[in-house]
Amino acid sequence: MTLVKSTTRHIRIFTAEVEHNELVPSDNVLTLDVDPDNELNWNDDALQKIYRKFDDLVEAYSGADLTDYNLRRIGSDLEHLVRSLLNKGEISYNLNSRVLNYSLGLPQVKPEDSAPAK
Repeated sequence: MTLVKSTTRHIRIFTAEVEHNELVPSDNVLTLDVDPDNELNWNDDALQKIYRKFDDLVEAYSGADLTDYNLRRIGSDLEHLVRSLLNKGEISYNLNSRVLNYSLGLPQVKPEDSAPAK
């Protein structure tokens, strides 16, 4: 079997299982990798939203072939959810990331309270 994958900026999906830190192609298992470059700050609630949406999308494609096209559609839908979570402030950019790529829009930085100059 050939490994089929979908890669967006923050979502990677593979037709594979992880065994001993290696991807092993699979006909019936999908593996989801969220934000592999750690560009975003995640909390458990936000990650659970991604995983639930992934499960819902996979369920919607139940019975369909695991094609490149179908995986890209799932990946794109999840990438849109990531953008939505960022826009709502549920996740944020990791400003200490080795790569600062504001592909989802510029980060929102709250101004520091400052006392008026005397």
